[in-house]
Amino acid sequence: MNETPLRVIPLGGLGEIGQNMMVLEYGDEIVVIDAGILFLEEDIPGVDFAIPDISYLVQNKEKVRAILLTHGHEDHIGALPYVLDQLDVPVYASRLTHGLITVKLRDFGTLSDARLNVVEPHAPFKIGAFRVEFFRVCHSIPDAMGIAVTTPLGLVIHTGDFKIDHTPVDGKATDFPALAKITAGGVLLLFSDSTYAEVEGYTESEQIVGETFHRVIGEADGRVMVATFASLISRIQQVLDAAVDNDRKVAVIGRSMINNVKMAVNLGYLDAPAGTIISVNEARQLPNHQVVIVATGSQGEPTSALVRIANREHRDVRLERGDTVVISASPIPGNETVVANTIDNLYRLGAKVLYSRTAMVHVHGHASREELKMMLSLVRPSYFVPVHGEYRHLMAHADIARSMRVADDRVFVLEDGDVLEITPAEGRVVDSVPAVPAFVDRRRTWESDSDVFADRRRLARDGTVALAITISRHSGGVIKAPVITSSGFMRTEDQHDLFTRASNVALTTLDRERVRTLDLVNTRVKIAEAVSDFLYEETGMRPVVLAFVEEV
Repeated sequence: MNETPLRVIPLGGLGEIGQNMMVLEYGDEIVVIDAGILFLEEDIPGVDFAIPDISYLVQNKEKVRAILLTHGHEDHIGALPYVLDQLDVPVYASRLTHGLITVKLRDFGTLSDARLNVVEPHAPFKIGAFRVEFFRVCHSIPDAMGIAVTTPLGLVIHTGDFKIDHTPVDGKATDFPALAKITAGGVLLLFSDSTYAEVEGYTESEQIVGETFHRVIGEADGRVMVATFASLISRIQQVLDAAVDNDRKVAVIGRSMINNVKMAVNLGYLDAPAGTIISVNEARQLPNHQVVIVATGSQGEPTSALVRIANREHRDVRLERGDTVVISASPIPGNETVVANTIDNLYRLGAKVLYSRTAMVHVHGHASREELKMMLSLVRPSYFVPVHGEYRHLMAHADIARSMRVADDRVFVLEDGDVLEITPAEGRVVDSVPAVPAFVDRRRTWESDSDVFADRRRLARDGTVALAITISRHSGGVIKAPVITSSGFMRTEDQHDLFTRASNVALTTLDRERVRTLDLVNTRVKIAEAVSDFLYEETGMRPVVLAFVEEV
């Protein structure tokens, strides 16, 4: 009897929406499924997103055999450049996903070093002890895949993000006949998408959105601007179809959107008559009623095209009264405020704005409860682990599994970092590994508990105070009294008396330090601490205090 367990280690995606990453480990071999990013709330200034903690993989890099990608959305592929920077392993993905990560790695400057492989559905291949087969699922992006991994202990199914849509944009529905064939011999473990596990019934078809686009574009008197994810290729195809049917041209703005559209056209995933897609300069030469603009910015990203347009900061596009703006996405948790602010600014400029709460301009790509039941009924797993969702979503999906007669002791609601060991006889959580996400600030990565972010929060909340003192190199005496300046701290007219007393605090601290051997580095720290404590006692605010002591 095989006594080596299958180890299941989620490094992201369990307890949050995003940064999806699942590790399967058997003996001395590891395969990783997905490498996504997590969009963060606004309270961490300067941070673009978070990525999974891959320290466990780096420590075991000799075991890691491959990364398998289910589809091309950022919460599944966005961390790949940072992961491949530390792990030299092959990557396997469908054709469109391969195209999207090629664009991403080229922008990152690491494409030449990557080992990328295109896989087709139902073309099995071996990775060490694992046999891998991709199968089609329907999602809000073409070429989305589920993954079947045959391990020495049995078959593991990972659904990826999926839903059951009988009228998908690309005509390729979830391949249940193929999945039934793959799972006919029994399934050890099922990972299944939990994002919509709280929602009753079935998820709406993408066809509804296409019909809305046709109506909105057909009825609009001026320009129509559609903001969506740059990777949402199916949605872009719907915009193209509606534009063609209404004799409009389509201009694309936003670097990631331009790159992805170009790639998708070249690979045949976007289809439009020649001359339909034009440049922004060409669009400016046409009457507004002949133009549709597709843009990034559906999540209120500060540097995105839509946000810059809403703030009148975009170099090429100025919003005009009578324009229609469609935001074809729902806010990712944490982005609600910035999306709402963008919508408000668009209204202020005179635009008509349509978004998910006011019009059927977006449907989700995730299975609702009845679809999740169908997946469980077809696969009939021995063990079940809900994935992709906040904790309440995972719990709701676990309840669905129990209602579908998966034994209670074989349903595991895990959190990032948990180590689940499975044998044919039993499964149990035996350990945990580090799984605290890292923050990405442009292309730098930081530990989430870095002092940098505490300082940034303080700067954003209470501002900064800078203090400079000049002393004699020979005598140590003060040559120039402290000069204090501030930014974002208090009104100028309220500072004079406060800063005079803060100067006295600084001088007292300097005198105390001068009694000892004068250490400038330590003295600066002591002065900054003393002034910071004084300002807090006087104002209840704790700005970042910078102290400079110069010898002349």
